[in-house]
Amino acid sequence: MCRPPQPPTPYSTPDFYSFAVNAHNPVSDSPPSRRGIPGWLSLLLRLAGTVALMGLALRGLEWRKLFLLLETTDWRWWCAGFAISMGVQVIAAIRWAALARPIGFPFSIGFFIWRFFEGMFFSLCLPTSIGGDVVKAYRLADSTPGRLLAGCTVVADRLMGLSALGVLAGAAIFAEEFSLTLLPTLAVAATILLATLLLIWLGVGSLDRLLALFPEPHAARQFISRLLPYQLRPNLMTQALGWSLIVQMGGAIAVSLIARGLGVYLPLGIWFGVVPLVSLAMVLPISISGVGVREGGLAWLLARHAVPAEQAVAIGLLWFLTTILGGLIGGVLFLLNRHPLASSGAAHEPSSAT
Repeated sequence: MCRPPQPPTPYSTPDFYSFAVNAHNPVSDSPPSRRGIPGWLSLLLRLAGTVALMGLALRGLEWRKLFLLLETTDWRWWCAGFAISMGVQVIAAIRWAALARPIGFPFSIGFFIWRFFEGMFFSLCLPTSIGGDVVKAYRLADSTPGRLLAGCTVVADRLMGLSALGVLAGAAIFAEEFSLTLLPTLAVAATILLATLLLIWLGVGSLDRLLALFPEPHAARQFISRLLPYQLRPNLMTQALGWSLIVQMGGAIAVSLIARGLGVYLPLGIWFGVVPLVSLAMVLPISISGVGVREGGLAWLLARHAVPAEQAVAIGLLWFLTTILGGLIGGVLFLLNRHPLASSGAAHEPSSAT
């Protein structure tokens, strides 16, 4: 596998632990921030939440049946689901590139895919829900201003993903609540999609007004001005939302294939509702890597479709297995290339934009 574009000069890199810590604290001389929840307490609370939620998901299960399901899994279906899941992550990385390149990060698509998988690894192994996002921003630029701008691209990417989740989950909720057929459900989804696009366009369209609030030499003005390409090219956000819908639907297809390996054959439309709802719940910072939320959410939602709890939990566990393996791929990529950008000029080299 080829490496992503390398910086022109060598860079001494810290070990794995130091890198993870520095990624969360890229500026060592920043003024002390307001006191919040101590890191150890936050981790303890999330561990407790993970154990509690997983306990609820496993309560009342027939363990022998659950183990038998896992032993008799048709791994061909799981492999197909894993392949689609990894393809979905590649598409998500392309979406991130589409949002980052216009505002000063003209790297190749392969570079963004590499960094995206690294972020998956850190999301898996760091205790905070945004650990992978912080590392992605840290690895995309070499200075504090650059990393702040890189963080904006990561946030924009996340917002597009959450917007697509909201469209699919909202349509699923309406369809379930009012027993809608296919055409009314599609009409609801289109309405939510248009409303989401309108909100995005209004937000991006106000960047120039926000810019006018700051005087000419103000650092915030210079920072916001770097985001103006989003306003000048509103189609960027529209395309990103389109990529996000593909990502979320692809994720639903992947889970449906995993379910087939466990003997659960449900119409694809059901998975387009169930998987986004579970994914939306997993965003909540109440467990580590969504453990417990994923399994419990599937058990609750699939019970309406006569799927036994053992099968639903088994689907969740195998879904999590794809997440683990995807994260490990990112870990290998990080170990193969731990060089952050060596100079701010490297982020603007035309030769990188291939």
